[in-house]
Amino acid sequence: MNGKDKYKEVMGKRMLVLNVFLFSLFTFFPFHSASAEQDNVRDRKKVAVVLSGGGAKGMAHIGALKVLERAGIPVDIVTGTSMGSIIGGLYAIGYNANVLDSTVRTLDWGYVITDKEDLRNQSLADRRKQYTYPLTTSIILGKHKSNKSSDAGIIKGKNLAELFGQLCTGYTDSLDFSRDLKIPFACVATNIIDNSEVDFHSGRLPQAMRASMAIPAAFAPVRLGDMLLVDGGLKNNYPADIAREMGADIIIGVTVQGAPKTADDIKGTMGVLSQIVDVNCKNKYDDNLAITDVAIRVNTTGYGSASFTPAAIDTLIRRGEEEAMSHWDELIALKKRIGIDESFQPTILQPLRPQVLSARQRVSGYTFENMTPQDERFLSQKFHLQKTDSIDAKLEQQLTTSMRIDLFYKTAECRLVPEGDGVRVVLTAGDRKSAQVYAGFRFDSEEYAAVQLGLDIPMKTAVPMNTDITVRLGKRIMARGELTVHPRSFTRPTISYTFWRNDIDVYLRGGRDYSVLYTQSKAEAIPINFDFRHFNFQAGLRWDYMHYHDKLASNESSGNALKNEHFYSYRARINYNSEDDWYFPTRGTRFKAEYAYLTDNFIKLDGKTGMSDISANWRESFGIGRRFVIQPMVYGRLLLGDVVPPVFGNMVGGEWFGHYLEQQMPFAGIGYIEYVNKQFVAAQLQAQLRIASKHYVQLRVAGAQQAEKLNELFKNRTLIGVQGAYYFSTLFGPVGATFGYSNRTKKPYFYLNLGFEF
Repeated sequence: MNGKDKYKEVMGKRMLVLNVFLFSLFTFFPFHSASAEQDNVRDRKKVAVVLSGGGAKGMAHIGALKVLERAGIPVDIVTGTSMGSIIGGLYAIGYNANVLDSTVRTLDWGYVITDKEDLRNQSLADRRKQYTYPLTTSIILGKHKSNKSSDAGIIKGKNLAELFGQLCTGYTDSLDFSRDLKIPFACVATNIIDNSEVDFHSGRLPQAMRASMAIPAAFAPVRLGDMLLVDGGLKNNYPADIAREMGADIIIGVTVQGAPKTADDIKGTMGVLSQIVDVNCKNKYDDNLAITDVAIRVNTTGYGSASFTPAAIDTLIRRGEEEAMSHWDELIALKKRIGIDESFQPTILQPLRPQVLSARQRVSGYTFENMTPQDERFLSQKFHLQKTDSIDAKLEQQLTTSMRIDLFYKTAECRLVPEGDGVRVVLTAGDRKSAQVYAGFRFDSEEYAAVQLGLDIPMKTAVPMNTDITVRLGKRIMARGELTVHPRSFTRPTISYTFWRNDIDVYLRGGRDYSVLYTQSKAEAIPINFDFRHFNFQAGLRWDYMHYHDKLASNESSGNALKNEHFYSYRARINYNSEDDWYFPTRGTRFKAEYAYLTDNFIKLDGKTGMSDISANWRESFGIGRRFVIQPMVYGRLLLGDVVPPVFGNMVGGEWFGHYLEQQMPFAGIGYIEYVNKQFVAAQLQAQLRIASKHYVQLRVAGAQQAEKLNELFKNRTLIGVQGAYYFSTLFGPVGATFGYSNRTKKPYFYLNLGFEF
């Protein structure tokens, strides 16, 4: 891994954007001393830029700021509301228009404006849950329920708060916005306790920005003291009056408010809510517009507050630039009123101080907020904080991840507050999870309907533990209980018990061979369990008991006689997944390998040497352009030993690994599960094309070799299969259909899927 890739892994996409543009801006834009610029301000009038609210429509502000910089207009004061507070706040701490443009285009807004967990910081088990259960809710109890308003919105704003904290690195402590920022700044929020306007001139900048854009009912409000703060647009959506109070002589305003709506324009619940906000946004608007010297009113027709798609962002920024350019002559003429020459060019702001983005910073001390002494000791001992005299982004991430996963806090924040010649690390915990409930459901053309429910219960013990309970209802019934210990080391020992009631149809060359109904009890102890983001390694002991209830077969059935039996196995598995999407990846690697030694008495199997089970699959995703992906994959399973119990024999078919049976391997063109020989290896090539934003067309071609003995693997006929699929990605999972054909079944098959796989 090269240096740039390593940095991206540590800092994340958002911080990488800032670092890349740091060099380019220092190179291409001139730098003037702050004192020289300040001397110039004394000899001219002060200029304020006022940015209105408007949700995603506020992206147009960036285009207008580009033109102001191009025209050489100095900016001495910035005020804003809602999205205007975000763009304005970042501009005030050093992001120029070009950096803002690059930043908003790079962000994953589909993640930012939700409460989804960041896949880069999640364990593989957590990622699997996110792509299994479309419905998740947390139950928060106890004395850590400090923010009683945190659930008063569809979106809690966890990811927004985290993003603002990252983008405002170096400015997250309590500050005076007029004295401590590069440009004096103010933003507006609304206190819904007494319906009053709250103007932020100081405080924590990320918190002020978050409060200013908390659209009622959509985003949870921000509690600050005895105030409950929501979107400032309800009281002052275009705060030109605040800019005047801050000493502005000249006001340049950018507004994105659309034309008045008619009754026919208002549809649905969100339409009504949006109209209520828009009507309230007219407070002070006309009066503030009257004191504006240059009013840049951007036409945002066709776009709404939630238009965060790449195409919408591109268009809105362009419209803001075009509208500002239509005022070019007016802006140039304004320079004379300001008291500067037409050729004057102000300082182009630099994106954050270089020391903010340095690799490590000296730690002067640690402060823990909203945590028990027990939790403080846990973090101090796990990360050796008393001996750690410096911190980097990797340690920041490890601390917050451990607070969420090991200590079960719903949110966690790590702030670096300047102190002396170093920084004080402030670790703030949010509400503690007492239980998390999951729900998933699916439909397919083979099993029909299935429902899966999950319950994750943190246990407040001397050593943190959590219990995970899962129940599946459908043709296959499953109940699972798992207990995971979170010691101060990086291994998380786990014990689990799973009960399966399987009703399985087994096919032979495309025709149903027999059906079997059986129950399986599985208990597993995993003392070694290393879990790091993309990587998981487990090693332990497992017990299986198979109880067969019924078998239906024809006289010509090839199935073996089945008897009740139990097994003990030693297992080690590696799982690595860096793909950017669970179902439709465009880049990344997926690798899984497992070795198991199967016995019936811990040593031997049926009086002979135990069976060795070696399996692996490896897939790479290569993006070609923005829409096309090539995905080669190799996989297989080798069973070595004198005895191979039929229940553990190799089986292929279906769409996914382990969907019906643990040892099941997919194969293009085979829709139902079929037995194959003990030695099986395969290769697959998939081409994936994204149409529009969430529509996917896939084409797979696969080939495989099989044999009873390893040295005969390539002597038998090659299995070949092809299939095509169309899927639409939804919040509830992929919806689509698959068509396939193979030279083993020699018949086409059709498969319909609705929902996440489980």
